[in-house]
Amino acid sequence: MMNIDDYAKTLKELGHPVRLSIYKRLVKAGRSGIPVGALQKELDIPGSTLSHHLSALVSVGLVQQIRDGRLLYCIPQFQVFDQLLDFLRDQCCVDSGVSSF
Repeated sequence: MMNIDDYAKTLKELGHPVRLSIYKRLVKAGRSGIPVGALQKELDIPGSTLSHHLSALVSVGLVQQIRDGRLLYCIPQFQVFDQLLDFLRDQCCVDSGVSSF
């Protein structure tokens, strides 16, 4: 279970335009993920830059990397993102007495 500091760090890492683009592309790929090389080519990001941004996403648990032979797959961790969304909406509209969810 994440605490408020964890949620803040996760939002911070997603708050960078390149990282948000990477995560959005990984979400599009789904649970099977996408190889780093394909991600680099598709997003036209230099390898060292991509590595830096992936490291940040991995550090907060939004992305997992799994090696399959020579390929390194990046896989979005939907449960972490779902926890973040739940945190943001868990108090939605409680003062109004009407829940929008």
